[in-house]
Amino acid sequence: MRTQATLQKWGNSIALRLSGNLKSIPQFEEGDVVDIEVSEEGLQIRKAKGKKLTEAELISGLDAYTAHADEMAQPVSKELGY
Repeated sequence: MRTQATLQKWGNSIALRLSGNLKSIPQFEEGDVVDIEVSEEGLQIRKAKGKKLTEAELISGLDAYTAHADEMAQPVSKELGY
């Protein structure tokens, strides 16, 4: 399948939205994690291999030291709207 799409501003980012016939690419569905390879010729997007990690899996094994808790910012009252 070959088609064209337009890069669009989305918040502070540039987005490539998959719409029309692109949203029915075989083997891809909403929520899939993808690997993106950038080269001189453009982008190559592939479905990521392996399972999608949950938030609990991503933070498992963290402690105060490895999470850099000593570097946590301490907001001042003005930043909190007081």
